[in-house]
Amino acid sequence: MSNVKVVRVAVVDDHPVFRLGMIALLGTLDGIEVVCQASSVGEALDVVTAEVDVVLMDIELGDGSGIDATRSILRRVPGTRILMVTMHEDEDILVASLRAGASGFLVKGADPSGVERAIRAVAEGEMIVGASVAAKALAAIATSRHTAAAFPELTEREREILDLVARGLDNAAISRRLVLSQKTVRNHVSNVLGKIGASDRAAAIVRARDAGLGTG
Repeated sequence: MSNVKVVRVAVVDDHPVFRLGMIALLGTLDGIEVVCQASSVGEALDVVTAEVDVVLMDIELGDGSGIDATRSILRRVPGTRILMVTMHEDEDILVASLRAGASGFLVKGADPSGVERAIRAVAEGEMIVGASVAAKALAAIATSRHTAAAFPELTEREREILDLVARGLDNAAISRRLVLSQKTVRNHVSNVLGKIGASDRAAAIVRARDAGLGTG
């Protein structure tokens, strides 16, 4: 179909059966071309360049989080559109993905027409999210902008973790929610305490809640 704009796609997933199956499916669709694939965060950062229009990004990768990979790719190639591929629409993970810059979500098991629609939609600049997730994401992003003024010394990821600390989550729960290792979460929490001048976790919670975090 000559009138169909070709969308160049990268498939990032650490499960070879799913990755190769998705590549095979995309190969049957007019106007969609798989230009590269990756099985890890490291590989994704190597192969995703400006020639890629849309990335299908698994949320959990063997060497890290697809959310962090999304953030890194968008820093390097700002025009890339990223669809997070997930088994379940866990709202907290999806909100974290949107805050990292993802354009939406594709549930594993979607039928071929649904896959094609999602890829074409985000390639044209649309967002693909459910209504409940969209509402929560907007609230989270608004909170992030508000708290940036209160804690300008923190990175976006550090504010995100401080917000979860203020909600009463322990490091293990934060690790599961953000798809990060517990060691990474511990390091972030330690950095946050140092930057905001909190002597311990309890003091950080008090300061965070005073600034409006942990209440959404």
